[in-house]
Amino acid sequence: MRQREQDFSYWWSTSGPWVEEPNVRRSGTSGVQRVVHDGKTVYVKRQTGHLFRSLKYPFGRPTVMREGRALSRLMQLGVTAPQPIYYGAEKVKGVWHGVLVTKDLNGFQDLDTWYDQGARTQLTQEEHLKVLEKLAVLLSRMHLGRWQHGCMRSKHIFIKTLETEHGPDFELALLDLEKSHGRASTLRAARHDIPQLRRHSYWSDVEWQYFLSHYEKGLGRPLSLASA
Repeated sequence: MRQREQDFSYWWSTSGPWVEEPNVRRSGTSGVQRVVHDGKTVYVKRQTGHLFRSLKYPFGRPTVMREGRALSRLMQLGVTAPQPIYYGAEKVKGVWHGVLVTKDLNGFQDLDTWYDQGARTQLTQEEHLKVLEKLAVLLSRMHLGRWQHGCMRSKHIFIKTLETEHGPDFELALLDLEKSHGRASTLRAARHDIPQLRRHSYWSDVEWQYFLSHYEKGLGRPLSLASA
């Protein structure tokens, strides 16, 4: 990678149309722009004073650093997510500035929009269950790596439909990993994310149980998730 692509000031100075207008969260600002870099689309998240706190960082650390680390970890686990190109942070006059740059997920859209646009009605029940099975594989793989998403909602799951000679197939990806981090065990990661997903999903009880059965199959063992 060229030197400029590892330079904080280079990415901070790029510009493009806003995908997510700057908004105030965590006592700081955060926004995302779509930027053309070397002829390809990338997404640049810029933050000012936008921090998370933990035992390791009691005085705060830019959330883009946690998100960038999470994206790198998901790549290692074989979990589809935006590929990080660069993430870094600097203090400017005592205020943290953070940048996260990711590659474009071509052809993906969030699951909420996918459902709202009527995609579900165009599928057979068997085809829709395939979506749930793909998601179960994705999340079990992440949790087996003792990694937690932290904000597991359907709007943070992205989907791409692929037309094949055997009918539609699907790819799924995870986004918005600002709260994502490692856990001490698979069980802890699962008991946070899975009940959270249940509260923020569209599925019937039958569909949910189908998802859970394939999720537990992916883990290689049953989990006590009845409360989900």
